[in-house]
Order: sequence, then C-alpha cells, then structure tokens
Amino acid sequence: MALFLALVLLPQVLSKHPIVPCSTGEPFSILHKYYQSGDLIIAGIMSQIFISSNAITFKNRPLLDLSDDHIYYFASWTYLASLELLSRRGRFIPNYKCDVENIPVAVIGGPNYEFCFHMAAVLSLYKMPQLTYGSSPMRNNNIPNVFFSWMFPDGNHQYDGILHLLLHFRWTWIGVLSQEDENSERFVENVLPTFAKNGICFDFIEKFPKLTSSNDYDAMLEEGFEISISVLTSSANIVILHGEVHTMITMRTLPKIAEMEDIPLSMKAKVWIMTAQVDFTSFSFQKNWDINFIHGAVSFAVHSKDLLGFQEFLLMRNPILEKEDGFIKVFWEEAFNCSLPHPSLDKEAGGFCTGEEKLETLPGSVFEMSMSGHSYSVYNAAYAVAHALHAMHSSKLKHRGMVDGIKWDLLNQQPWQIQSFLRSVSFNNSAGEDVSFDQNGELVAGFDIINWVTFPNQSFHRVKVGMVNPQAPHKKRFTIHDDDIIWPSRFNQAQPLSLCNEKCHLGYSKRKEEEKPFCCYKCEPCPEGKISNQKDMDYCVECPGDQYPNNNKDGCDVKKISYLSYGEPLGIILATSALSLSFITTLVLGIFMKHKETPIVKANNRNLSYTLLTSLLLSFLCVFLFMGQPEKLPCLLRQTAFGMIFSVAISCILAKTTIVVLAFMATKPGSKMRRCVGKQLASYIVLLCSLIQVMICCMWLSISPPFPHFDMHSMTKEIVLECNEGSTLMFYSVLGFMGFLAILSFSVAFLARKLPDSFNEAKFISFSMLVFCSVWLSFVPTYLSTKGKYMVAVEIFSILASSAGLLGCIFFPKCYVILLKPELNSRGQLKNRNN
Repeated sequence: MALFLALVLLPQVLSKHPIVPCSTGEPFSILHKYYQSGDLIIAGIMSQIFISSNAITFKNRPLLDLSDDHIYYFASWTYLASLELLSRRGRFIPNYKCDVENIPVAVIGGPNYEFCFHMAAVLSLYKMPQLTYGSSPMRNNNIPNVFFSWMFPDGNHQYDGILHLLLHFRWTWIGVLSQEDENSERFVENVLPTFAKNGICFDFIEKFPKLTSSNDYDAMLEEGFEISISVLTSSANIVILHGEVHTMITMRTLPKIAEMEDIPLSMKAKVWIMTAQVDFTSFSFQKNWDINFIHGAVSFAVHSKDLLGFQEFLLMRNPILEKEDGFIKVFWEEAFNCSLPHPSLDKEAGGFCTGEEKLETLPGSVFEMSMSGHSYSVYNAAYAVAHALHAMHSSKLKHRGMVDGIKWDLLNQQPWQIQSFLRSVSFNNSAGEDVSFDQNGELVAGFDIINWVTFPNQSFHRVKVGMVNPQAPHKKRFTIHDDDIIWPSRFNQAQPLSLCNEKCHLGYSKRKEEEKPFCCYKCEPCPEGKISNQKDMDYCVECPGDQYPNNNKDGCDVKKISYLSYGEPLGIILATSALSLSFITTLVLGIFMKHKETPIVKANNRNLSYTLLTSLLLSFLCVFLFMGQPEKLPCLLRQTAFGMIFSVAISCILAKTTIVVLAFMATKPGSKMRRCVGKQLASYIVLLCSLIQVMICCMWLSISPPFPHFDMHSMTKEIVLECNEGSTLMFYSVLGFMGFLAILSFSVAFLARKLPDSFNEAKFISFSMLVFCSVWLSFVPTYLSTKGKYMVAVEIFSILASSAGLLGCIFFPKCYVILLKPELNSRGQLKNRNN
C-alpha cells in the first residue's frame, strides 16, 4: 500500500486538500505546488520498486534477481538509484547542476531498513534531507543523523508496549524470531534483557539467515528450514516477530513447511506479535498461498486514521487513463494477471486488461483498500516537507535579483536549508491529527495495536484493539480491549496461555529446575504450617497468627480460643478431684481436731499437723486458680499462691522430721540438744522457709509478673489463652526452692526412719516425700513437652498428686488408728510398746 500511495495517490489526493498558511487567508495547495515544481521526490527507493515476473526492479534495473533459482540482493543498485536523484532529469550525471534545474530538496524513503541505510550513505553526503517512514536504525551508525527525520515514533515506546502486552496476558514463555540485521541485533541485545528482568523467558531466539550474494543458497535454505521447524514445534504459543516489510515473504513459507513435515495444527498455530516494521507483502507466486497462519496475530503499527475520500479515490484509478504512471501499469498486470495493450503485442491475443477491473475485488493479500500505518506515514511525510518549504520561503523577503545576467529567486535554495524548518514543523493533517517531530527528529506519535483477522478468500482485516500513547498519563499509556481480540482457531476463542509448564495448583509452590530458564519449574506441596492460596506462587506463606492452614493447604481457617475450662471433660475431672480431695482433707482435719487429746495426735507436734493439713487443703483449692479463662488477678496469684502454700506444707514436714531427730539426740545422757528441742523451733523452721519463698514470689511480682497472653503459635489449630509466667527464671526459682525443701525433708526423714518411737512419723514422711519428689521430677519434662491447656492440666495434676501423696502417706495411717484401732491410741499401749 505504501508503494501505491507514494507514486500514484499522493500527487493527486493530497493536492485536493488545500492548506491555509497562518500569514494569509488565501487557500492554495502547498503540496501540489512543490511536488509539481520538482522540489519533492516521494518514495526514495522502496516506493519505486515493483515486482515483475522474474525480478524486483528499480527504474528497469534488477535489485533482486529471482532467475536460476537464486536470489541476490544488489546494494549497488540502491546507491546508483540514489545518485540518479541528484542528476539532471533524463541523464545520469552526478554532481552536475546546469542552468536553473533544481535537484530535489527532500527524499521520502522506506520502510526497509537496508534500502534506507544504503540510500542515506549517498544522500547524506549531499546534505539531502530524508524522511524515513520505517524504523530508525541509523542512529547508531556512522552516517550523520542531522539530515534525518523519522515518520516513525521512538521505537522504545513500541518495545514497552510489547512488554505490557506480554505481562497483561501473563505470557511468560515466548519465542523470538528476527531478521539477521543490525536493527534486530540491537533488539536482541538491548531490549530482550529488559523483558527477562520482568519475568519473561525465551524458549528460542532465532534469526532467519540473511540473503547475500556470497551465501550458499542451498545451505541458507537448509538453515532456514531447520529454524522454521524449531519455531513451529516450540512449546511457546507466543512468538515475537521482529523484522522488516519483506519479513512477511519469509513468514509465508511456514505453512508450507508445516505441511511438508506433517506438523499438527495444535503445534503450528502460534500467536504472532509483530513489530510495526513488519507489514503484509509477498512475491507474486505466493498470491494463492494460505494466509490463515496470521489469523489472530497481534501487531503494532504507527498510529493512523482513515482519510476522508481515500477509498473513493482508489476506485477511480485506471491504468488506461494514467499513461504517465508506469508503476500502476505494472501493478495492474500483476494484480489482475493480465496484460495492458502494447504495440509489440498481438492485438488478437487474449488476456488483455480492460482497465475496468475493480480493486475492491482483489483479496487483501494482494491489495488492501484501507490505509496502513506505512501509507499514513508517507502521507504525513509529504505534507511535512510541503509545510517546511512553505515555512522556509515565507521567512524570507520575496524579491528577485540579477546576478551576472541570470535570474535568481528564493525557490532555488540548497536542500540542507529546509532541515531546520522540517524539524520544527507542526500542523494538523486532513484527518485532524497533529503532526510534529521531537528533538531527535522522530515523529511525536504512538502505536496502534492491531489484531489480524483472515478470511477463506485470502483477504484479511486489521482491527484496532488497543494503543500505546506515550503522551498519555503513565497509567493510561497502554490500553487493550481484550474482548475485541479474535484469537487463532486452535484456542477456541479463549485467551491463549504460553507457559513453560502448567501453573502450580493451590497448595503447591514453585521449585526451580536446574539448567532451565527461571520460568520453568516444578510444583511441590507446601510444608507443614504454610499455604499457597493462589496459583503459581513462588513460595508458600504462613497464615496470620489467628488462623491455621486447612487440610489442602490452600487456605486458612480461624483458630479457636482454647483454655482449660470447667465445662470440658478434662476440666470436670480435675475440678471434681480437687473438690473431693479438699473434702477429704477437711474431714481429716476435723478428725484430728476432734481427737486432739489422744496420744497419736499429740505426738510430733499437733500444731504442725494442723498447719500441714490446712496448707494441703489450700493447695487443693488453689487448683481452681489454674482453671477457667485466664484473667489478670488469677494469673498473678496462681503460681505465687501455689508456691507459698506448698512451701508451708513442706516446711511443716521438715520441722516434723527435724524435731524427731533432735528429740532422739536429746535423750542421750549429757546431750546439749535438750535446749533446742521445743515448739518454738518448729515454728521458726516453718516461718523461715515460708518467708524465703514469700520473698522470691514478691521479687517475681515486682520484676516480671505473670499476665494473660494469647499464644498463637504453640498450637496449630488453636489460640491458647494462657497465663504467661513473665519471668521463666523466677518460676523455676519457686519450683527449685520447693524442690530443695523436699529433698532436705526426705533426707532428714530417711535418717530418722528407724529411730525407736511408737508414733514415729519418719517412715511415712520418707515415703510421702519420695512420692512428692517423683511427681515433681517428672513434672518438669512433661510440662516442657506439652502445649496449650495441657500444660496447665499437667501442673494441676502434679499439685493434686503430690498433695494427695502427702495426705495419704502421713495422715491416713493415723486416721486408721484413730477410727478403726482406738485401743492402740492410748497412753498404756504407748508404754507397752516402748518397753
């Protein structure tokens, strides 16, 4: 389409749109004026190329020879054609200017990179302004860029758009196919690494072999064939195609290769993402080849708009009437497969073109009736030059002079003088869009995102489904309308996926595979205590503190608040046990108080027995401080009260055994221990030991007291509402002091177990302290190995068991004598037993 516009359409259509300069109100056609005067040469190289039966020619010289099954590109003809633009009309005399003949002031060329590159090598020497409507690869070359203006936006915006497109559809496993040229090399070296930084992986990065005169044609075809097979059989459903206009010629061979290799449709159907440099073009022998391979493709194109009257003008074209236009004649013969009348041809021969053939009957693969991005760029380029010429001429005084008898006017100026005006030009075209250039000489515009839809009659339609607009706010620079996109038939109109492997399901996380791209991974179940509630998570995460992983590890359930309550079976058992033991202790205390005058009660200090029974009763009752919902006051009291009560109980036992030992020692003749034996000694022992424990507890409460605490981590499915001990050191100090008293009592009782006495308690105390120490020695590891409310249950059980052991071992034998053997509880029986 760009070829047709450049030589046929623009001189006619654009002249119908008058431009009114700001300085005057008189309408006149700027473009038509300068085109007819010869100041503007439209198209440069590519726009004057057409396809014949065996060669691509420029001014009847071969640029691409297709004969003898070989294809050669002749860059020399491009240089020659560029020199012809600088010669006298009709003669090839470079660097020669005679009389008032003008050389062109600007050249519009494109879109092929290599043609523009070779064209620039010549024209830049003559400071010829050049407008390129293809990409802008010359910036990094040694050719001066000051004489270039690109009817092509900054290519970085296009690459950002491609990246946004990939991320928008979550396509992380793609392939890249490009031409073997400098432009594509910079794309691979500079752009693709930024894709990788954003999580895009590449299954392949391939280049079509470059066609040169030195290439072995057979080797080139074999290499191209292998690359095509690699692309078609790739697991990546998305392929970025970076190239030039003629890249499509190579792409059209892919369906043929797929047929030859019997590649199934499920593998060969790809979603092609084509850059704006790529457009639909082909050789004449490819006219009837299948184009369904681009169905559903997504391409980028220089932003364009439909021009009013464009299609109507196309329908008016006729090669019979356009006798001076050689391009349309060649195009007409190739498109309609006929021959225009020529004097050398037999008038009676068939297959002549009538001139009445209709362009709208041609399939889109041969001729498009809509304006493409390249054509729109040529259109704007022509107007940009015209506006620049007008601005340059309007900036100088209009006068004429005579120099050596030769007329001189302002129209005869050097080409380089227009460049500064060209860079600063800004105007609205007939579609109502602003056309201007940035400081680098690039068009200030965006890119359209195009969806290709093909039809069985070899036609196709380009549907705009989005845009990349660099001038828009940051969040609105990329827009895409997913619902408007038609995907390849293979995907059943569902958005294609392109991943190295399937996404990890809920409850699984990704694990990197060695020697593979980072997009390729394995899926492993989440470890205990962690979940993944989204697909394809990089790692499993922990639930919030008040939640726990469910069985599938794909979500979190709310934890229940747990504490040792009175309503649960364990709480009922412990509470009942504590009440029962408290009742028994009270009963024993009552029996002792009722029979307080009997010898068995008086023996071993009656008051110590009362104190011991009272402390045991309180120890049973303090169990209720450990049960129920923990609150501040019970948390402060439970451990300290337990510690002090038990210290009193053990102190009483220590005092009992100490008095027995001292009393026996005092019975020896001449012993000084008689002064130490008495009720006051027992009281001092109990008070001293209890006071030490009270001081430890007070220190504990002042430094780091216990407090209610929600333990969210010890139990998987429960939040444990507990009393935090505050200072673990002080807690174990309380237990340690009780343990010290217990061991001391056991040692003294063990020494006094065989002393002669009818009511000697030492044996029972030894056994009771053995039970006590066994319970609390087993308590420590059991307490540390349990969690939650069961830690409280363990401590309650230890309190009940140790207290019951003291009660049973010390007082049950005495109660047995008092209640069932009263004859033994008499002074006479005591004397008989002593004798």
